[in-house]
Amino acid sequence: MYYDKFLPFYLTYASPALYSGERMQEREFALMKSYFPDTALKVQEKVEEECELLDYEGSRLYDEYPDRLMMRSLCRQIREQVAGELEMQEISDRFLDDLIEVLLYQEISRRRCRRRRCRGF
Repeated sequence: MYYDKFLPFYLTYASPALYSGERMQEREFALMKSYFPDTALKVQEKVEEECELLDYEGSRLYDEYPDRLMMRSLCRQIREQVAGELEMQEISDRFLDDLIEVLLYQEISRRRCRRRRCRGF
């Protein structure tokens, strides 16, 4: 191949400064997560586990328009896993469902943004 413009070798490598913003956001998220109440923290851990299982190339999480039925199904799976652990606490079913949905959508959104940013490099 022939390139019209000369490109020095040191410009071909990615700059480590490009990823410092990503690390800073992860630290900020970890700090905010440490302030979560115990119940929300347990739910967040289950949400992250489920999202980690679905985090691969071509996953349904990264569809342009994720299917609402798939999201509800994922919420139900998480609800079944969490229900046994949180049975002792007095939490209304509707509130727990809403909490799971909000945390799941937030985690999916965070992963989609991270993938979109990283794919550009």
